Amino acid sequence: MGYFYLIIAIIGEVVGTLSLKSSNGFTAITPSVLVIIGYGIAFYFMILSMKTIPVGITYAIWSGVGIAAVTFISSIKFGEKPDIFALIGLSFIIIGIIILVSFSKMEAKIS
Repeated sequence: MGYFYLIIAIIGEVVGTLSLKSSNGFTAITPSVLVIIGYGIAFYFMILSMKTIPVGITYAIWSGVGIAAVTFISSIKFGEKPDIFALIGLSFIIIGIIILVSFSKMEAKIS
């Protein structure tokens, strides 16, 4: 269930982050509410995922996949096209996450 919760957390973070741009400094009501709800969902489900996934792996996946998703969606929604260096950097982030998840022997400790 940890990775399922993490997917929900990533979706919440992406919704919250994309809504930040539309909130106009929290002056537009609907996007501002989406920011609060999105980040609330993100942090709640991230907490749940950390019960079974180590914090380092949870955060690496959450932030890395979130960065890639926000970059991809903002290129479509806002026309913010990443250049070759951005794409190379995003590739390194994704490769790093794959290495971390595939080869790390970290285990979650429940306290």
